Amino acid sequence: MAAAASVMWRFLGVMIALQLIMLSSTADPDMLQDICVANLTSAVKVNGYVCKSSNVTADDFFFAGIANPGATNNTIFGSLVTGANVQRIPGLNTLGVSLSRIDYAPNGLNPPHTHPRATEVVFVLYGELDVGFITTANVLISKSIKKGEVFAFPKGLVHFQKNNGMAPAAVISAFNSQLPGTQTIPTTLFAAAPPVPDNVLQKAFQVDAKVIDDIKSKFAPK
Repeated sequence: MAAAASVMWRFLGVMIALQLIMLSSTADPDMLQDICVANLTSAVKVNGYVCKSSNVTADDFFFAGIANPGATNNTIFGSLVTGANVQRIPGLNTLGVSLSRIDYAPNGLNPPHTHPRATEVVFVLYGELDVGFITTANVLISKSIKKGEVFAFPKGLVHFQKNNGMAPAAVISAFNSQLPGTQTIPTTLFAAAPPVPDNVLQKAFQVDAKVIDDIKSKFAPK
């Protein structure tokens, strides 16, 4: 009898542990209704957006902004991200998904960055890219990918995409969050407002003040 009870408790412990793992693996909370179209103008702040109470239309679930290539010629890194998230598609509120289109000029880079709230999967529309992410053990996982191929970047890990070709490239990115967030490492460190103290950056990168000033000048507003 005692042995049976011990087995039962072990079984329950395993089931609880599995449930906690499943819950922790989801990016956004599960929805509790059919739709909750975001009211982007509401002053009420919640974890997400409050729902519109009326006037829901098909346009709340529609966005045409990733149909065409984005202009990469005016960007620092030669790449442009066009988001199709809840801020562009209010109907995505509470649905836990979003997309982006990323365009790369020849030699363009989507610099090392993280998405704190989502895993990302990219599908190559055209061109060839070198992509990779770095684990918390500082191991680089990288690969060259081309048209029609897919690569995944785990949630929260630093990753990048680089077009080493002489022709433009583009991908569609999918996220398991309505608003995955992006922290681009160079911009975060060298263009924060207020700025990260120079002595912190000098110590972190083991360089002198002149180097830090030079890098910061490249990220100054034009």
